[in-house]
Amino acid sequence: MEAVSPKLRRSLAKLRNFGAFLSEIIAGSLAAPGKPLRWTIIANPGAGGFTINRRWKGHEKVLAEKAEQARSNPFRENALPSARALTGPEKELGAFGLIPTAAPGHARTITRDLIGEASRNGDFYLIVTAGGDGTSLEVLEALFQAPESFRSRCVILRLPMGTGNDGADAWELADALDFLIRPSRIEFTRGLMLSTASGKAWPGGDPLLAFNILSVGLDAFVTHMTNRMKGNLPGDSYKLWVDIASLLYDRLYKVGPMDIRGFDDQGREIQNLREKVLLCAMGAGGRRSYGSRKMILPDDRNVCVVEQMPLLRKVALKDLFTTGEHIHQRESKLFTAGRIVLSGEYPVLAQMDGETILLTKEDFPAVIELTEKVIPVLRKR
Repeated sequence: MEAVSPKLRRSLAKLRNFGAFLSEIIAGSLAAPGKPLRWTIIANPGAGGFTINRRWKGHEKVLAEKAEQARSNPFRENALPSARALTGPEKELGAFGLIPTAAPGHARTITRDLIGEASRNGDFYLIVTAGGDGTSLEVLEALFQAPESFRSRCVILRLPMGTGNDGADAWELADALDFLIRPSRIEFTRGLMLSTASGKAWPGGDPLLAFNILSVGLDAFVTHMTNRMKGNLPGDSYKLWVDIASLLYDRLYKVGPMDIRGFDDQGREIQNLREKVLLCAMGAGGRRSYGSRKMILPDDRNVCVVEQMPLLRKVALKDLFTTGEHIHQRESKLFTAGRIVLSGEYPVLAQMDGETILLTKEDFPAVIELTEKVIPVLRKR
């Protein structure tokens, strides 16, 4: 039996309330109507939505209001927590279908357990993530590699309970919960995959995937340093590292010429650039943010390339990336692509929804491309 960590013990009261309210909402959910439903809430007790008291109090109020709304919907007698939740170490939480994560990678393991459980029955599975971008990424990675037979009878809802919620299904908790309470439909969405000439993968052989934004350059450096210093710096450490990176990046990484070729979904070349590239970001779609609402892709185009620029201009323009106004500057090039191919001579960091990896000369050419539509999500009907 798994041990209950000290962090979890301190969070139990909040998790109990969270699970109780959310299980009430799911009992009145209009998602996947008429199907026997098994739900699982994968919650990170260390996420900012639980640990920052001001945020938690706001979330608790929203949960209570949405639970009250859900009670006016028909009660789903065929909705139960998953067997995986009911057999976890904390039985009280499991009764609500809630499984707290205990370490990095745990959300991925839980999801794989659910895939195995579903292979033994014909029920429909609802997976709710309650954490930040790291929690949802782990679940999505497992879903991406799941059999089609499981993806065809499951759906994921990503609640914005972290400090960074760029991968959530809505910015506000109330809007995300409305996908359960109000009529909805299931839509299959794409992810992004990075492949390299060297065949680089995560330890264990898992592919390099993202489901929001996959990028290389300055922003990946900011993400890398934010991850290294997480927990040691107060406040918004991502914003702090944006400021520091403007000064340090060129000293640590040589920004040399990079060839970038863009192709549409039919394989036709639509862009061919050779520039000194400060960053190149590709989204699973347009209108995407990262770094907690930094609007790198503010319109329908899903690729943004920013050329290298002098230090003083970096300092002058960095705040424009929060609002999306950077797209009007001469250094920015945006376009829509299904695949981009990058080649360069010098090492550069890549980031996938907040996880980073170093690309070296041996990894080029590197390809970032949209996957097939394989991730089932809830959308408004």
